[in-house]
Amino acid sequence: MSNIEEKTVNALRILAADAIEKAKSGHPGLPLGAAPMAYELWAHHLKFSPKDLKWINRDRFILSAGHGSALLYGLIHLFDCGLTIEDIKNFRQLGSKTPGHPEYPYTPAVEATTGPLGAGIGMAVGMAVAQAHLAKIFNKPGYSVFDNYTYVLAGDGCMMEGISTEAFSLAGTLGLSKLIVLYDCNKISIEGSTDITFRENIEKKMEALGFQTQIVEDGNNLEEIGKAIQKAKDEKEKPSFIIVKTQIGYGCPAKQGKACSHGEPLGAENIEALRKTLNWAQKEPFVVDKDVYENCKNLTQKNEKLKEQWTEMFNEYCTKYPEMKKLWDVYCENPYEEKIWEDKNFWTFENKSAATRTNSGEMINRLKEYYPNLIGGSADLGPSNKSEIKGGDDFSKDTPEGKNIHYGVREQAMAAIANGIALYGGLKTLVATFFVFSDYMKPMMRLSALMKLPVVYIFTHDSIGVGEDGPTHEPVEQLAMLRSTPNFTVIRPADAIETAAAWYHAITSKKTPTALVLTRQNVEQTDVEAKRKDKVLKGAYIISKETKDTPDGIIIATGSEVLPSIKAQQLLKEENIDVRVVSMPSMEIFEQQPDEYKESILPKAIRKRLAVEALSGFGWERYTGIDGATLTMDSFGASAPAKVLFEKFGFTPENIAKKFKTLL
Repeated sequence: MSNIEEKTVNALRILAADAIEKAKSGHPGLPLGAAPMAYELWAHHLKFSPKDLKWINRDRFILSAGHGSALLYGLIHLFDCGLTIEDIKNFRQLGSKTPGHPEYPYTPAVEATTGPLGAGIGMAVGMAVAQAHLAKIFNKPGYSVFDNYTYVLAGDGCMMEGISTEAFSLAGTLGLSKLIVLYDCNKISIEGSTDITFRENIEKKMEALGFQTQIVEDGNNLEEIGKAIQKAKDEKEKPSFIIVKTQIGYGCPAKQGKACSHGEPLGAENIEALRKTLNWAQKEPFVVDKDVYENCKNLTQKNEKLKEQWTEMFNEYCTKYPEMKKLWDVYCENPYEEKIWEDKNFWTFENKSAATRTNSGEMINRLKEYYPNLIGGSADLGPSNKSEIKGGDDFSKDTPEGKNIHYGVREQAMAAIANGIALYGGLKTLVATFFVFSDYMKPMMRLSALMKLPVVYIFTHDSIGVGEDGPTHEPVEQLAMLRSTPNFTVIRPADAIETAAAWYHAITSKKTPTALVLTRQNVEQTDVEAKRKDKVLKGAYIISKETKDTPDGIIIATGSEVLPSIKAQQLLKEENIDVRVVSMPSMEIFEQQPDEYKESILPKAIRKRLAVEALSGFGWERYTGIDGATLTMDSFGASAPAKVLFEKFGFTPENIAKKFKTLL
């Protein structure tokens, strides 16, 4: 290690320690131990452009161990990628660009929001999937338009989380050779030595999962780290896993190698000792010598030349292959929203009973004609979820151009990988499973919402309509869970037209993920008039009007409960009780409407309201009010044919009418 390189590594350590000390909170252990590998990667291997942080062919760097964010912020600052020294000083403060864990797209050069351990690994796998797919489609001999690596720095905690094994297993199966994992192996977690909980032979495990594996015994040896990274880059058949043995809290005599260095400031005396141990001359916090900045500037110049060479190559490529340039513009700009809206065939359905999952499958295969960049798959439930992109082939090591990803029974990793695909750019992605298994996916769906990624989540088998599989497979509380998530749109359509509108909303969303909650069982069409699409996209609308000037009350329903509610309306009318029926496929979209529209659908003066939904009633209070009621599920269901269950739990026209009459 040269003097200036050692000094730059130590600058990363000191900046992290100073930022954490000033904030009086943070995690110094990882930055002190992992700084050498992070520096070696950024200095000599990572391909990026400080002048164009969104360059599509840049290498991606994901800090899966997001608690070590102070290290990442130091790298971004020293390599001039958008953070100032003032930003470093404001670490973990309100409104700063340096929050406690990395946040995308909030902080420049942060590629993904990380913090939940292992999540970054799943997203890195997704980025590697996207790279392989786009490279196969767009690269031509002599024109490597997509030729980047995805690097992920992960710690012991990441390795313990189940999502990592799920994601690694798929990455090995798919032979994602552009994925390189740097494992910060310090064998310390918050509670002490990892030996108390984690004694796996991680090298053998990763070999078994299909990775090339290497071990760097000394985490301070830049030369050995560099050789390992280069060897990983030379591997063309497998993803790579580099175990780098480090010491948590390196350089702080009182805390080096100890759990106490993980998640608390070092303290003034220990920082003074750290400076002395690292031969750091500057006594004042946040002061870095000019030669460190100059070193980083010189290192980035080669990257700028690579960017210039790529740009020149890409321009030549566009001239030689104008059809590919046109296709890439479609991938990036998605110019067909208006055409889809006006396409009569997109909104045309037979007037016959069908499960909304079946309607959804039809929509996917209508949309593929407009969106050649649509890619996705199911957690081993494709035939049940109706999520296949027909004619799209399967994504595999040998056919990365395939559009159907077989995720296997790996729901949480599936959602993380979808986030990574969306983060990479240029692709639209969907994932699918049974609605009850959204429980496995919730942490990664939350990250979709936090990062403003328009991932489409297809959840079929949406209620007690699952039937004979019983309460283990019948979702009840999951809908309330998703509806409570900020920046997340949930749509539970009642029929084919509502399903088409739901897909239109989902595929055109720019910054919000969407969950489509769909039936297993067939439902009758309320009607197949395409003109209803405008109303559906307001989140709630009057699907069956009252006959009086002012109705006696309102029944609000979603999904498979809409048509029984309309039939209940007819039964009530026979008793001279006049009600309005409102279909509310999406609370979130409805809440975005002007107050005037919301009042026209649910007038405040009409207080007799009944919400009907074969899931948990939690959250319906905002629409039913103190004078209203709900006909919902307050148990986990049972095992029986769907028709029997709907009768048992009261989701029949007769019982809906009876329940409404109790309000009068």
